[in-house]
Amino acid sequence: MSAHPHESDRNAAFTGLIVGAVALAVLIYGIVQWTNGRYAKEGGKPTASATR
Repeated sequence: MSAHPHESDRNAAFTGLIVGAVALAVLIYGIVQWTNGRYAKEGGKPTASATR
């Protein structure tokens, strides 16, 4: 096996980690906003499972 310096991959790994975390946060935020908007249209009526 050839010696591969791992230092060169560190920037790419951290960039992928940060971009992935931001993308996941944006996706979750969007889903929450979309869900809240759907329930706001219904008048915010609690369901039977929500009152337990």
